[in-house]
Amino acid sequence: MNLTTTLHSWDESVALFERRGLPVSSYENLYEEPYDVHAGALSVDGHLDLDALDLYGTGCVVDGDLDVSGAVLNIDDGCPALIVLGDLRAAAVFLEGDAKLLVRGSVHVEAFVGNMTDKLVMLHGDLHARVTVLSAGFEPDLVEGTLHGAVLAPAYLAADYPASGGAETVLVPEVLCAGADDDPEDQGVFDAPGVHGGRLLRRIEDGLPVTLAAGR
Repeated sequence: MNLTTTLHSWDESVALFERRGLPVSSYENLYEEPYDVHAGALSVDGHLDLDALDLYGTGCVVDGDLDVSGAVLNIDDGCPALIVLGDLRAAAVFLEGDAKLLVRGSVHVEAFVGNMTDKLVMLHGDLHARVTVLSAGFEPDLVEGTLHGAVLAPAYLAADYPASGGAETVLVPEVLCAGADDDPEDQGVFDAPGVHGGRLLRRIEDGLPVTLAAGR
């Protein structure tokens, strides 16, 4: 996917972060390399696949709000960082690779899904999601505001992310575990209770709702 961006050196990127109030504690976790900067708000029609971004730098900075009609996706390792200096609105966020996602404002999605720990996610506003699904040790490094909506997480994350009902009370039947009929390879390491990670991803990729009362 090609974006209209201007390549900024690391020092120029830091100056921009400081002007927009992105805390040092957030951007100090980025690689100190050039970044592609999109000036102003950005609207994306369809999915924003971080694995497929065509960039010169090591990540993409949106200097404003980011609106994605589809999902923000990262499945593979080695994807660019995504830094949003405003709010992020999307149908869903699904992170499974080693994404770096920093958002200065709030996030508004139907589903926010993280699987496995090799990623950096720092949200300086609220997380508004009908459901947040945490799997295989993943939890956001920071949600500075309030997490709104149901949470589905393994028991070992319950101290910080207490579950709010079972998966069947939140998710459509098509993405629930079916027991003996499930293919272990398709499920992989996904361990959010009652949730089939492979089917959840495919439904998000197909642009279909994943919650029983879908909306944003």
